[in-house]
Amino acid sequence: MANIKTFAEFQNVLASDTKLQQAFKEDPVKASKEINSYTVPDTFIYRVVVVALGSALLLVIVAVVTLALMGKTSNQEAVLTILTSIASGAIGALAGLLAPSPTGN
Repeated sequence: MANIKTFAEFQNVLASDTKLQQAFKEDPVKASKEINSYTVPDTFIYRVVVVALGSALLLVIVAVVTLALMGKTSNQEAVLTILTSIASGAIGALAGLLAPSPTGN
């Protein structure tokens, strides 16, 4: 099935594809579900970035727990604040990468 992103593309594909026209005549709901659903592109760079951000997040969690248990820092509150900001940035970046982007027209 074609990768349809806008309603105009859908209209063009529907006008030219007789199989799609027949599918809509038989069961429009099923046909509309089969047309297109958002998936994250499976590219190498996405995998690298997601693994790097996930690793950074896990590393921060381990570091926070280790520092909290050891208590060997002179200014533990500042260290925890910095690690919390790194973790929240990594979570935000992951959410931004994995959330579907809006398509406008």
